[in-house]
Amino acid sequence: MTIIKLDLTGLKCPLPVLKTRKALATLRGGDRLEVHCTDPMSLIDIPVLIQQTGDRVESATRSDEAIVFVIEKSGAADRAED
Repeated sequence: MTIIKLDLTGLKCPLPVLKTRKALATLRGGDRLEVHCTDPMSLIDIPVLIQQTGDRVESATRSDEAIVFVIEKSGAADRAED
């Protein structure tokens, strides 16, 4: 299992969701992506993206500095290849 950190602070919609989608495409099943955002729209956009991709939001936390998502990449495709 790998954990990749993606710093998207300062970026505005639609960039956080687009860059998250691109990063998820490079991961293997079971890997985690930790996404740091400051755009309030990411609270809506990233969970919708994850519903579409079939991955899972493990956690979403919001502080004064950032919104942090931890996303687990679905292993369905990788298991089919093994």
